[in-house]
Amino acid sequence: MTRAGRWQVVAALTAALTAASTLAQPATPPAKAQACAACHGIDGNSTTPLYPVLAGQTTRYLYLQLRDFQEGRRSNELMSPMVAGLTRDEMRELADWFAQQKPRSTGFKPDPEKARLGKLKADETLCTMCHLGGFAGQNEIPRVAGQHRDYIVKQLTDFKQGKRTNDAGNMTSVARTLNEKDIENLANYLGGL
Repeated sequence: MTRAGRWQVVAALTAALTAASTLAQPATPPAKAQACAACHGIDGNSTTPLYPVLAGQTTRYLYLQLRDFQEGRRSNELMSPMVAGLTRDEMRELADWFAQQKPRSTGFKPDPEKARLGKLKADETLCTMCHLGGFAGQNEIPRVAGQHRDYIVKQLTDFKQGKRTNDAGNMTSVARTLNEKDIENLANYLGGL
């Protein structure tokens, strides 16, 4: 192959990869994302501590949570009615959109001693076995690094009390071993990452 021919192949591959990248990342949010924006922000970076940051979660996790709200495996007085009329395709489109957004800092300043104790508790309970190093999440396991402290406290408390059960029992088992101080310390640690 001539030098000019190699450059043509390289140029064609570059154009194809650029096109594929552009297709994978829509420039504008899906129409249904406007309804999400009131609580989660249009880019999934919630500024309200009780509403989770969706930006950067995995598509699979987001889709499963939407489906669980719709099918009653997870319940919330605001979310359950919001997802009631969504189609599977709309849920996938929303999950894809928020997964492609970049999470930003919530601005939370953790208490250093609580964060230290939270890290020790996270190590003791082997949190990174599921949430991975850096608490980045994977597949249907959420990224909890940098999540709102208040949201973390609420979810761990709900798992502990059996109010949230859409976890195949994993988080429920872990949360039952935690006391209120453990939950507060974990929330400081994770919220500060």
